[in-house]
Amino acid sequence: MQRVPMTPNGYQVLQQELEQLKKIERPKVIEDIATARAHGDLSENAEYDAAKERQGFIEARIRELESKIGLAEVIDPATINSDKVEFGATVEVIDLDTDKKNTYTIVGDDEANPDEGKINVLSPLAKALIGKRVGDEAEFQAPGGERAYEILNITYG
Repeated sequence: MQRVPMTPNGYQVLQQELEQLKKIERPKVIEDIATARAHGDLSENAEYDAAKERQGFIEARIRELESKIGLAEVIDPATINSDKVEFGATVEVIDLDTDKKNTYTIVGDDEANPDEGKINVLSPLAKALIGKRVGDEAEFQAPGGERAYEILNITYG
């Protein structure tokens, strides 16, 4: 199986969620199911149905998190010393059509949040930036059409 890159912070967030699900959410839903069972007829028991559905969601999420954590390749951007864009880089760019500057940090799938400037390493923009240096142009296909950015600065950590 393919390793999944993530930052130490992203890895920690997944571990915390897994712990929350296993130690708090799972025991609570088991208790909720037991309480609902005590109310009698399960065929018309909405509380029981809701608790069982919640249990299914929790168990599926636990399996998903365990898989992601097991495949994680934790990469600490603070340890990277490169003049090229790589995973974990924070890249300042200027849009060559609009002259608008933006800053993006290349992160793993679970950490991506475009509103915070955190882009998925597998996104078209990240793929266009990776391997480039300051002064290089990165062209990529955006939802609104072809875009071109010039790289102004690259930092790590």
